[in-house]
Formats: sequence, structure tokens, C-alpha cells
Amino acid sequence: MCRDGLPQQMSYGMTIEDQKPEPPILIAVPNSIDSGGIDIYHLPSENRAAVINSDRDITTGMVMSLSIQAETTRIQVIAGYESGHTMVFVQNDPGAEFQKLYSAKPHTQPILAVAIFPSGDFYATSAADAIVAKHPLPAATSIWKTELRPIKVNQTKHSGQQGLQIRSDGKLFATAGWDSRIRVYSGKTLRELAVLKWHKSGCYATAFAEIIEPSNNLKLEEVTIKEEPIEEDKSVVRRSSAVTTVQKRRDQKARSTHWLVAASKDGKISLWDIF
Repeated sequence: MCRDGLPQQMSYGMTIEDQKPEPPILIAVPNSIDSGGIDIYHLPSENRAAVINSDRDITTGMVMSLSIQAETTRIQVIAGYESGHTMVFVQNDPGAEFQKLYSAKPHTQPILAVAIFPSGDFYATSAADAIVAKHPLPAATSIWKTELRPIKVNQTKHSGQQGLQIRSDGKLFATAGWDSRIRVYSGKTLRELAVLKWHKSGCYATAFAEIIEPSNNLKLEEVTIKEEPIEEDKSVVRRSSAVTTVQKRRDQKARSTHWLVAASKDGKISLWDIF
């Protein structure tokens, strides 16, 4: 079973004033015939936009996980394979063939998840083995200056980590474990920072809430009510205003909290407030 590449919108630098149709959405999926190949489909037309054939020089086995990144006319596809290999492919112009820019085998077991860092310079992998790894995401112009090996590899001693997701600030990523644990790692050093225990069965997916920077416009002041006789109708308005302010404060706290959610085979979803 493969984790498909999530849809990505291609940015053409359009503004609202252009009044043009929205850019197309691309989704990467395993090829239905070539188990090591990749198909890229265009939505909403549902037409196949491109094909990446399986590698003829390396026995990769099936495609296990995919991620796709599109910028203007340039498309990058990151793949994780049954053999433990991971590869990066790029298409610089529409209609051109995809070129392989990076290939590495940091894992001894099938790769279960690949995820791109928000900066677009790196990506991470986790697998059925106990390794999590961080890789370069090379540009076509810099590939010959990039060492073809992972940047960091961490032997975690905990096999079966999947559902790898990276937080929007790139500082943390999380994995869902077969051992029912959710693990949080540093995006820079890959060091394990936290182990979250609650589920009774294996975990399959994780997701972070987007980090929202505090805004001065949302800053709320404490409401004080003077102890002085006031008319009844004004008292009602004053109490209503205080309740509204408290609700806004709660909403602001919920938006600014660093949430992490996980899902498990036990049919339950857990929500965590982390650093």
C-alpha cells in the first residue's frame, strides 16, 4: 500500500486582479502496471500529465510513499520504495522528461513516509526499520555540488514509524509508531524530543496545526467592571461584552496553541498540546 503524494497547486504568480482560473492541481500516484513507476495526474481534468518510469539500474520494488512539490513550471517528485531507496525526480519544463537528481538507500526496510520541509530544501523519511533520515532536496542547477547521501541518519531503535509530518515552522516532525507511540523529533538534529503514550494499538497518522504568529490586532486586554450603580440595561450590555471578550481570549489561545493530532488502529484520535 502506498501513501500517495498530496495534491499541490502550481503557482503562476497570479493575483486576484487577474481574474483568471485557478492554477491546476497535480497528484502523484503509483503506476497501475509498473509497480516502481509513478503517474502524475492533473485535476480537475483527471488527465495523466506525466509518467516517471521505474529505475532500470536499481531494483527498488514497489513505490511505497510519494510527495510532490510544484513551483511555476518546475515539478519535483520525492519517492520512497519497498527496497529502502528514496529518489528525487524533477521536470523543469512542461512536457519534458523527469530527471533523477538524487538517490540514496538509508533504510533496510520499506519506506513508509516521505515529507518535505517547509523551506523546500530538505525532506525526511521513515520506514519499517528503526531509522529516520533527513535528505537534501537538490535543485537542477546544484545537483553536481550536492553529495548524494543523506544529511543525517538517526537509528531510533523503534521500528515501524509511519505518518511522518513536519510542522509548518520546520522545527519539529512527528511519526506514528506500530508500538502505539507518537514520537516527536527535532527537524534540525533528528533528536527524539518527546514520546506520547495514550493509544492502545498501533498508530497510523499524525498532523500538526499550522503555527500562527501572534498579531497585535488580536491582543486582548483585561476587562474590569467598576463597582458603581448602573442602570439595568447597561449592566446587561457590560456583562455581554465581558463574556464576548473571554470567548475571544479562548479562541485566540486555541489558535496559538501548538497542536498535534494522531490517529490509531484503536479507532481513536488524540490531540496534544506540545512545545
